[in-house]
Amino acid sequence: MIDDIYADAKQRMDKSISVMREDFAKIRTGRASTSLLDHVTVEYYGVEVPLNQAANVATEDARTITVMPYEKSMVQPVEKAIMTANLGLNPSTAGQVIRIVLPPMTEERRKDLVKVLRSEAEDTRVAVRNVRRDANADMKELVKEKEITEDEQHGGEERIQKLTDEHIERIDALLGEKEQEIMTV
Repeated sequence: MIDDIYADAKQRMDKSISVMREDFAKIRTGRASTSLLDHVTVEYYGVEVPLNQAANVATEDARTITVMPYEKSMVQPVEKAIMTANLGLNPSTAGQVIRIVLPPMTEERRKDLVKVLRSEAEDTRVAVRNVRRDANADMKELVKEKEITEDEQHGGEERIQKLTDEHIERIDALLGEKEQEIMTV
């Protein structure tokens, strides 16, 4: 029973961190990365599909992303999808190739992005702590129903606390890496 609660808590905490990673990937640094366009979808024969299924996405150099649609007729819809994705990117089309040049970031913009990162990290910490609270509540419920002893409950709570501490450390490490990446000129 305690192992089930632990496994569920671990899974939920891991999910919180993976969501944070996805959010971090969307936050743009000064460098070009194909992950910036991961969540962009384009209408392809009446169906919304991820951009990377309708076009070849690559980085040309440190500040340029190239998008090459698989079909000539898809150039305009792909360009429109990138513009409407609220990424602040302005694609320019030359024939079948769409180029996206990332502007250099100002010091002020970098500091604003770090604030956004810290906010995302704090939200993830709160989510992890909420999972801990739920797991501990489940264990208290098991004690009430006399399915486990209080000693087993305390042991389980200690395991959950260690798990929580590990996840908080991972969050802090990821935050530190991304902050370093953004503040590097």
